[in-house]
Amino acid sequence: MVKKMPGEARVVIIGGGVIGCSLAYHLSKLGWSDVVLLERKKLTCGTTWHAAGLVGQLRATSNMTKLAQYTAGLYGTLEAETGQATGFKQNGSISIATDNERFEELKRGASMARTFGLEVNLLTVEEIKGLWPLIETKGLVGGVFLPKDGQTNPIDTTMALAKGARMAGVRILEDTKVTAVHQRDGRVTGVATEAGDIAAEIVVNCGGMWGREVGRMAGVNCPLHACEHFYVLTEEIDGLPSDLPVMRDPGGCAYYKEDAGKILLGAFEPNAKPWGMNGIPDDFSFDELPEDFDHFMPVLEGAMQRVPALENIGIRKFFNGPESFTPDDRYMLGEAPELKNFFVACGFNSIGIQSAGGAGKVLAEWIVEGHPPMDLSDVDVRRMAPYQGNKTYLYQRATEALGLLYAMHWPYYQYQTARNVRTSPLHERLCDRGACFGETAGWERANWFAPTGVEAKYDYSYKRQNWFEYAAAEHKAVREGVALFDMTSFAKFLVQGPDAESVLQRICANDVAVPPGRVIYTQWLNPRGGIESDLTLTRLAEDSYLVVTAAAVAGRDMDWLKRNIPEDARVVVTDVTSGEAVLSIMGPKSRDLLSQLTSADLSNAAFPFGSAQEIDIGMAHARATRLTYVGELGWELYVPTEFARGIFDAVVEAGDPMGLKMAGMHVLDSCRIEKAYRHWGHDITDEDTPLEAGLGFACAFDKNQPFIGRDALLRQKETGIGKRLVQFQLEDPEPLLYHNEPIYRDGEIVGYLSSGNYGHHLGAAIGLGYVHHADGVPADFIKSGSYEIEVACERFVAKASLRPLYDPKSERVKV
Repeated sequence: MVKKMPGEARVVIIGGGVIGCSLAYHLSKLGWSDVVLLERKKLTCGTTWHAAGLVGQLRATSNMTKLAQYTAGLYGTLEAETGQATGFKQNGSISIATDNERFEELKRGASMARTFGLEVNLLTVEEIKGLWPLIETKGLVGGVFLPKDGQTNPIDTTMALAKGARMAGVRILEDTKVTAVHQRDGRVTGVATEAGDIAAEIVVNCGGMWGREVGRMAGVNCPLHACEHFYVLTEEIDGLPSDLPVMRDPGGCAYYKEDAGKILLGAFEPNAKPWGMNGIPDDFSFDELPEDFDHFMPVLEGAMQRVPALENIGIRKFFNGPESFTPDDRYMLGEAPELKNFFVACGFNSIGIQSAGGAGKVLAEWIVEGHPPMDLSDVDVRRMAPYQGNKTYLYQRATEALGLLYAMHWPYYQYQTARNVRTSPLHERLCDRGACFGETAGWERANWFAPTGVEAKYDYSYKRQNWFEYAAAEHKAVREGVALFDMTSFAKFLVQGPDAESVLQRICANDVAVPPGRVIYTQWLNPRGGIESDLTLTRLAEDSYLVVTAAAVAGRDMDWLKRNIPEDARVVVTDVTSGEAVLSIMGPKSRDLLSQLTSADLSNAAFPFGSAQEIDIGMAHARATRLTYVGELGWELYVPTEFARGIFDAVVEAGDPMGLKMAGMHVLDSCRIEKAYRHWGHDITDEDTPLEAGLGFACAFDKNQPFIGRDALLRQKETGIGKRLVQFQLEDPEPLLYHNEPIYRDGEIVGYLSSGNYGHHLGAAIGLGYVHHADGVPADFIKSGSYEIEVACERFVAKASLRPLYDPKSERVKV
């Protein structure tokens, strides 16, 4: 029978796995029925069909947990709505710990779960045995139980979503391969298939492990790589309870699921096997990969010790199938920065089933409303850099990514694979000074410095890690002496043209109509008043500005900037990140140090805070900017990359006799959190407004041109705010804070920490977090409460402050 190919559709979805079908279902729920889903072979035939079907609800952040909770709720109602069975049941899940560090991780997760409204119970070893009778408890120290976690049949669940979409008018065409993505003037216009073209306003890449290839058809970067994923299915076990919870043994790299009277044992081994390096076979459909029993055997041997019954039960099926993984183990969602109206939903890292409901819902809302319905920066496709689509890079990173799902999620963990992709011109100099590097957006950045004779290597822990005291010394240098940070990884965009000022006046909340040589701290807001970016601009000339932002958000910020420049504006934007190195000289002795290297007047009168000047330094020239992210007197030196090493050497030669210390990113963060400086992506997101975040001072409501989001902020001023960012300091100097720890006010949860670190100068852990109250959060409300922060299920008394706990009047910054 010949298929009738529609000539056009409002939305074309590429890919008929659980993600594509969920998106189609949710678009139809929003009234968009003019949707066509195209599947190259048969629905679920890629990776969905062989998924384990686990439906966990606790994720790493609040919004990701909300989406997982929604998914579980949706799966519980699909059968009644569509008449299609799904096999969904909520038996709960247990995670077990075989050492105290793992148990601390689980307890911290349990504390976090409470802030998200999840039911969670800590388990003793005896309670674990009661819930999972087959387990051998030797070596266990405890566990956690989430009663509402579930499991489902992946094929049936996908078919239910597809049926629901069809019932609302969505057309689903199988055996229809997309061969090209059409575009014109930077906007998608449709797709080509083997059966003909379809014109479309919107195209969505739900291609699963083909997602990278589909993206490349459109000129869009979708970095992912398939890996072999293994599990075994046992013979039937007499008396095996059908309501047995899913059990996760992350220390053993294994998970266990009851499956029709049998046990399914799956693995997330530390060293994975990438697959499909030379492309996925064109006829791949419901296929399995060759067995590799030797690779799986270490997990199986450990499982037989943990569940002794496995030694005497036959294996009915040894399965090996591909799953796709991204470089950071987070899926990709949203509109691609390279092509308007081309959306992405792929790279689900073996959690596609438990993510599909929520991901389909929010992407459908994003498409319909024109913006994401919540902060989705964790999974926003714009976080991906072009280099991450490199085949060699993806192959190397994929070997690590799969295993990280069950590895310890250590604070400050650094990837081991695909490193040294981007290095500063100062990289070798920092190596010589004992730098221990971390990686952000591919950049190798010094996180801390080891003294002579100490290996620059992490020894991970939830307690004080091996670098804690070294960082304390760096912190002290920033506060009392002088320190040097390499901030070359800053993203830098040059905005030039006759309309540069007027364009930026609309995009920036602060006033950019300043004289050349002035620096503006500002936010970029969306029409709802949410903070899309937090950055600085330096006015270089009447028609030229330099935008400086964080490396991790370079792609997102460039996209936001370009999308908000009118088509007829006389403005050109150029990414000049690689052209300049940045040396940040910070501390009360920074003026004394730099004065040895330049004839420029660095006095407060001649060179005030928030200004930039071209100066001679050493034997070169630099643009010196007087700014700080650590709360001290200091300058950032922007120098052409070829001069960076010479200037570094000059600074070090002059600074060593003064006690100059190299300082890393961990101390940059510990200093900024003492000063309560906000960090985008943690303390401020596109869901938070400047009024809620305490940044109203950076909004120029009366400037000559209204900025994006101004009207929303004015309305919020009238109606009041229901949350407010507050700084906390623990009374007990021992516990450490990271983020997501619950905030208690007078014994009730009122929020959670958005970021945390140790304040070496203040002598205790410091956190920032929003306090919520439906009737408003005036200063009196904050001051009148008594506060506790929960760390690993234990509460600690905390002091709350709306003013920075360190140098509240910023006197040290402006001396």
